[in-house]
Amino acid sequence: MSTPKTDFKKEYRELYTAGPEPRLVQAPELPYLMIDGVGDPSSSGYASAVKALYGVAYAIRFALKGAGVVEYPVMPLQGLWWADEKPPSGFVAHRDLWQWTMMILQPPQADAALFDEAVATARKKKPSSPIDRVRLEPLREGWCGQILHVGPYSTEDATLERLHAFLEEGGHAIRGRHHEIYLSVPGRTAPEKMKTIIRYPVTPAG
Repeated sequence: MSTPKTDFKKEYRELYTAGPEPRLVQAPELPYLMIDGVGDPSSSGYASAVKALYGVAYAIRFALKGAGVVEYPVMPLQGLWWADEKPPSGFVAHRDLWQWTMMILQPPQADAALFDEAVATARKKKPSSPIDRVRLEPLREGWCGQILHVGPYSTEDATLERLHAFLEEGGHAIRGRHHEIYLSVPGRTAPEKMKTIIRYPVTPAG
């Protein structure tokens, strides 16, 4: 009997598709692998954290496939970004103050026991990787404003302005962190063709 196959990007299509015009979506509670950090995303610390996250994600995928439960592509990397205090000369200029939680959506079959096994497997393969900082945790954002940004991360301002204007005009107050979903892989896609979904949890108008 073959292992059932699914693509969670298609199953949660509304959360992984966006266009240049902002819109509202509803993000239900879903399980994510998460890892926290502080500082410039071009640093080695950030790169190590992301590798640890993928190490556990692939260990879970292989375990579920090997057990005949489900086979699926590992989901895109996502990130929550914020700073405790607004820097005097702007957020972008102070990358060392950035705080982040990087995430990868997991299938519903990824329970705590399977997560623990995957962590142990990933730790054996990469003992120097910060595997122990990875956690499995639910995230529910509810109603969100969402838009697609095409281009390098450094040119997000114009896209953000459109999203903020849409939310303000609709009376939707932002109540959560800046959330990015990376549909393209840096280094494999030309900067001008990079696709990133930008999302903010909001309080619906009325």
